[in-house]
Amino acid sequence: MAWLLDTNAVSVLLNRRNTSLTLKVANCPFEELFLCSVVKGELFYGAWKSPDPAKTMAQLAPFFRQVESLPFNDIAAEWYGRIEAYLTQNGNRIGPNDTMIAAIALANDLTLVTHNTREFSRVPNLKIEDWQS
Repeated sequence: MAWLLDTNAVSVLLNRRNTSLTLKVANCPFEELFLCSVVKGELFYGAWKSPDPAKTMAQLAPFFRQVESLPFNDIAAEWYGRIEAYLTQNGNRIGPNDTMIAAIALANDLTLVTHNTREFSRVPNLKIEDWQS
């Protein structure tokens, strides 16, 4: 099994704010954990708006080197369109970044690790685990 880490999971992990999440990640082989370009973008944004961007970037760099990042590619774009159409038709849209993250997870057959289960549970067939519970 392989997992895609959502932005909130990485943030909590790097700040050591949840023992359950930290232990789960520590017991996973790094080759089974993935980031994606959208999550990295959100983390870079958070770093640049933090009180000490250099310190935050220095904290992100080693983690980024250890965990492979998957792109938002054409396959994910097709999934994005399917998800967005479904959610719009059902009046349950989620944020565009979250839709892209879900699309990358589905395109790569990954389980999304997130604490934002309320939003992501609207996406059909998306496997979700909350390692902070």
